[in-house]
Parts: sequence; C-alpha cells; structure tokens
Amino acid sequence: MRKLDLIALDNIPLISPGDKLADVIFKSINKSELIIDEGDILVLAQKIVSKAEDRYVSLNKITPSGEAELLAKKTAKDPRLVELILQESKEVVRYRKGVIVVENKLGFVHANAGIDRSNIDSNANNPMVLLLPENPDLSAEGIRKDLSRLLKKPIGIIINDSAGRAWRNGIVGIAIGSSGVTALTDLRGQKDLYGKVLEVTEVGLADELASAASILMGQGDEGLPVVLIKGLQLGEDKEGSQILIRPVEDDLFR
Repeated sequence: MRKLDLIALDNIPLISPGDKLADVIFKSINKSELIIDEGDILVLAQKIVSKAEDRYVSLNKITPSGEAELLAKKTAKDPRLVELILQESKEVVRYRKGVIVVENKLGFVHANAGIDRSNIDSNANNPMVLLLPENPDLSAEGIRKDLSRLLKKPIGIIINDSAGRAWRNGIVGIAIGSSGVTALTDLRGQKDLYGKVLEVTEVGLADELASAASILMGQGDEGLPVVLIKGLQLGEDKEGSQILIRPVEDDLFR
C-alpha cells in the first residue's frame, strides 16, 4: 500500500525579520512531539520565508515612473504598487483592470510579480507589501541544511506560493523554491501499463507536493505555514525549482 501523510505544524509563531526559520521549525517539531524520518519533506509558505528575510517594502517610499503611472490608470491599481511590480519583473505579459501578469525576475509568470498585501502588518498611513524571497532555491537550501543538522538526518524543503493557471479557474500552490527534493520527474522512456513508451511525460513533483500542502495551509487566517510530508523518498536535487519553469520558446501562452 502506498500512502502519503501530510501534517500541519500548529504552533508556528508569527515570523519577524531576522528569525531563523530552522530554529523556529525545530522547536515546533519538538513541542508537537513529531517524529521526523530520513527523507521527510517540509513545505514552507513563501510568506514566512519573505518575512524572515525582511522582504517588506513601504509603498510610501516608492516613486512611480511614467510607465507605472500609465499602467496604473489602465489597471486601476496603486501607481506605487505598479512601480514595484515593474521593478520586480522582466516583462509585462498581460494586463487588465485589477491584474497585471508579469514574468518575475525569478522567471515565474504570475500576477503582480508575486507581491503580497495579505496577512502582513500594514495600515492606510503606511501601506506595506511583501516581495518574494530574492533567491527561493537558495533560501530552501539554507533552511534544509540547518534543519538537517538540527534533526541529525537529511530532509527536503519546498517553499510554496499561490498562483493561477492557464485554462483553469482557482489558485493552487506551486513550488517557488526547493532543496533536497526532485522537483521534476522525467518519465520519458519508461513504459505504461500496456508497454507503450512514454515520450513526453514529465511530472512536476514539487508543484504537486506544494499544492497538497497548501490545502492544509489555507489562504486566510489559518496560521499554518509549515506542513510535514511523510512517505516519499528523497531524490537527487540538482537544479531546484528553476527546472519547473518552461522556457519562453516552449510557452504557447506568450
């Protein structure tokens, strides 16, 4: 029988800039009396990684460019936020009222460059936003090394975020950072049940795990930003989550 177990850690405190996530998670594991096995995977919400890395920006400190002002009028968005979206992006892919879809500097194509305004300390006089980590794969690697040392066994780390999808309604969790996990499983050359050779099948394993974890994390005030996944064997991790990004020349939506 094959199975996966997903367990949300329920005693993670609010994260502040400078917090060491490995220490916070290690304390939570001990407090919950969870048993961590070699090869277990921890999925972390992007937001706590960004908060620990102090990726906050005050919109009061942003001066919109002419390009940002023009795009803000077309999309009915705050010009300061639009300027920040442009600064965090390589290219504006699509836009309409309320939404700007861009290619983030990290390569992800999603709305508003992944800039977040929910579940952060902010007010009308000092509106704050939260950027994605500068290098999510590097962040995942550091957390993995620190936690593996504390736990005295190798584990995997995925950093997930919410994103929309072409063809489909609704957001799902995706992996924007990973370490110690096979992010993309290549099944090409293997055979199906009837002996037919698979020619194009690749599985975004890290995305599937990120999405599964997001069910427990939720999108509102659940306060469950870390999920433990048990039942998988760690694979070879050579390229992190970047291997999941489809090259522009193969992207039929651009």
